[in-house]
Amino acid sequence: MAFIDQIKERAKQDVKRIVMPETNDRRTLVAAAKVIKEGIADIIFVGKEEKIMEGAHWLDIDLDKVTIVDPEKTDKFDTYAENLYELRKAKGMTLEAAKEKLLSDWLTFGVMMVKMGDADGMVAGACHATADVLRPSLQILRTAPGVEIVSGFFILDVPNCKYGADGTFLFADCGLNQDPDPNELACIANSSSKSFTNLVGEQPIIAMLSHSTKGSAKHALVDKVVEATRIAKEKYPNLTVDGELQLDAALVESVGRSKAPGSDVAGRANVLIFPNLDCGNVGYKLVERLAGADAFGPMLQGLARPVNDLSRGCNADDIVGVVALTAVQAQLIGD
Repeated sequence: MAFIDQIKERAKQDVKRIVMPETNDRRTLVAAAKVIKEGIADIIFVGKEEKIMEGAHWLDIDLDKVTIVDPEKTDKFDTYAENLYELRKAKGMTLEAAKEKLLSDWLTFGVMMVKMGDADGMVAGACHATADVLRPSLQILRTAPGVEIVSGFFILDVPNCKYGADGTFLFADCGLNQDPDPNELACIANSSSKSFTNLVGEQPIIAMLSHSTKGSAKHALVDKVVEATRIAKEKYPNLTVDGELQLDAALVESVGRSKAPGSDVAGRANVLIFPNLDCGNVGYKLVERLAGADAFGPMLQGLARPVNDLSRGCNADDIVGVVALTAVQAQLIGD
């Protein structure tokens, strides 16, 4: 069974409420219809019922079981506004500004639904930048206890691949932190380890990637990864992590033995931590496009409650996959 099919089956075992605020996007409507049909999650839309149902008719899809919340009509609007004001008044937000924000920015409205317990998670980003999705999430939900940095990751499911966990990998950070310092890279490795365990169910074997393996090159960029590896091993002693490793040394057993003899990660890695956002973003897109991999994300890790971003190049099936993953994340928080 493919990775995402396993995730969908897990989502069906304890159905969660996922809010999708981008109801002006055709892909969102199509994905929601598929989610409902498959029983993966209960979907909440933010928007105007008449316009949403007009879109459903035009697309010839069934959205009758979707819950639609109109910010202008819901009886919870004042409660949301008052809570948003309390959360943000130290930053200068007034109650009137909070009301205006909830009416004009449905992403913020969706995050408030999650905050207030009226939704278990949110999926957005099909037609918004990552920063637009992340900003209200950090401002309202904040980080989970013990987490120092929120980061973004992708789950890559590569067909006919002998590497990783039967072709399944976690790549981080591919969508959020542009140039993490050594301590941040170590924190990303720790969060990624937990995400891989929770979603894939396999032991995470973490490679801190570089253009150098064990001192084969000298550069400040290499030094950053070496230091990040040292911090990760010291700060999170339960992790199976090593670096700095080139990609081939991380994945290919024969290369790992040659370049990093004695490493318990080289040739076995399934969690790949990239030194910066350029490498991570380019890397996942190369694997997705050239290897025909299914790429799910960018998922966010480290928030108090699950909110996940989408690539603006996503299709409806990609959205369905992220909804399923978000539902499973919500189950884990419930546990």
